[in-house]
Amino acid sequence: MTDARSYPTRPFLAVSAAIVRDGKLLVVRRARLPANGLFSLPGGVVELGEELRAAVMREVAEETGMTIEPVDLAGFREAITRDGSDRVERHFVILCFAARWKGGEPQLNEELSEARWIDPAELAGLATTPGLAEIVGAAFDRLNEAQ
Repeated sequence: MTDARSYPTRPFLAVSAAIVRDGKLLVVRRARLPANGLFSLPGGVVELGEELRAAVMREVAEETGMTIEPVDLAGFREAITRDGSDRVERHFVILCFAARWKGGEPQLNEELSEARWIDPAELAGLATTPGLAEIVGAAFDRLNEAQ
């Protein structure tokens, strides 16, 4: 089966959520390439005609079974991977939202091998996707400003 997101003709727009509950952050360990084994934030690709807030709520619900309240954009990350011939194999622009947990408990699926509520300081001891600590710091700033 061919992955339609491999060797794209354009970048894909994606969303993720830094979800906070009682001062703890939800991190998930990816169970698929390209981030297999790394801790990250739940999220995924925005669908055609879908607003960003709706996309992040849908993606979190699909990946974890949880409901969230997106509060504000915390920033963005670009995920570009190249193959051995320097061809762009994947290209995602990921808009990260600071979000509050509203309900549900994380449920694993084929995309996730683990989910943990952690203190943000624990990120330093985990294998994470690039820039995760910085985007989480920005998300906590946005949540504190919104209170």
